[in-house]
Amino acid sequence: MTRVAVTTSLDAWDIPALRFGVAGLLLSPILVQRGIAIDRLGWLGLGGLVVGTGAPYALVAAVGLRFAPASDQGALNPGCMPLFVALISATVLGEKPSIAQKFGLSFILSGALIIVVWCGTAWGISRSFGDALFLVASCLTACYTVIMRQAKLDPIHVAAVVSTGSLVIYAPIYLGLHGLHLTKAPIPDLTIQAIFQGLVVSIVSLVLYGRAVLILGAARGSAFGALVPALSALLAIPLLGEWPSTSDWVGIVLISAGVYLVSGGRCQSSLSYPRRDHASMQVASKEPRP
Repeated sequence: MTRVAVTTSLDAWDIPALRFGVAGLLLSPILVQRGIAIDRLGWLGLGGLVVGTGAPYALVAAVGLRFAPASDQGALNPGCMPLFVALISATVLGEKPSIAQKFGLSFILSGALIIVVWCGTAWGISRSFGDALFLVASCLTACYTVIMRQAKLDPIHVAAVVSTGSLVIYAPIYLGLHGLHLTKAPIPDLTIQAIFQGLVVSIVSLVLYGRAVLILGAARGSAFGALVPALSALLAIPLLGEWPSTSDWVGIVLISAGVYLVSGGRCQSSLSYPRRDHASMQVASKEPRP
């Protein structure tokens, strides 16, 4: 849906404005009631949440979709997130992946390299630039995932912090650079994208994903992205007319298999997760559902 927007009547700068203009206004009462949770997050954690899935993330991903196909975004952004989560967890938190997870992470890395390096002459440098932005977006979301797990905040509260914070920061920048550019877009396109970006992506998906991270832990929660690469590639065929090449499908299969292994899959009993993941599950079970 985002690639449809940035290749037709909207541009990359419009996506965060729509996404957080709608969600920020809808969720601002929650932020007013609960505050910005600075005692739980600290300023660094607060900044990490807003950057990780807020306006900076949305802008990076949208610009990437201007240059590269939707199948690449689906494979490299959510698909590579478990790889970045593992790297951050090992570096910052001292968590070590199990043997099965290491195999899965190697599959993800192999698939990403195939997609990025073996682009094909049809796209060239522009596609490589878009792919690089997808990897940056994946790293940003991984930072958000780790912070989200450590803070153990209510997902709807996090969505309010991210959306309202992004609105406050991004709106003045957007208006200064683009003015009333959104008013020039066709009303049907604007309506569809406002609903999708402002409700589905910014509120529904963020709350559900945040709840999954609280229950399952950062590694398992992010690993359900195994479904995204293949679904993105398949949906791009009828919606965008983009047919993945053979090398793209090889990369997508490797990434999906890798994410499945990281999530545990049928090998779940052989994985060793840190104790703090189990503790987060216990805390989550005592929290009221949003």
